[in-house]
Amino acid sequence: MKSLAELAAIREKMKDKIVLREGGENTRIVVGMATCGIAAGARPVLNAFVEGVDREDLNGKVVVSQTGCIGLCQYEPIVEICEPGKEKVTYVKMTVEKAEKVLKEHIKGGKIVEEYTITSAQKA
Repeated sequence: MKSLAELAAIREKMKDKIVLREGGENTRIVVGMATCGIAAGARPVLNAFVEGVDREDLNGKVVVSQTGCIGLCQYEPIVEICEPGKEKVTYVKMTVEKAEKVLKEHIKGGKIVEEYTITSAQKA
């Protein structure tokens, strides 16, 4: 980055990629982006969801956002799926590949990927 203008251009380009909203009728994909999450690989997972939502033309239906510490560092990267009228689903130890599967099967297909959930991780 060489100038403030370049930084502003990057910000404008990325503004459409990550939409931060509260509530509403949208499905929310929330990625834990505290230090522990970032160290465990949350940034590529966040990018995979943002790019996947864009690629699958889910903008306006699905919102990708980030949060701080979720409090379960041993399970990072953590992703929470919050759908209107449904119980929150927490996915743990996420990777880019797992994010793609969750996007395809859960977000688009409506079927929770049980083997990636915190419930499955706690049983192991």
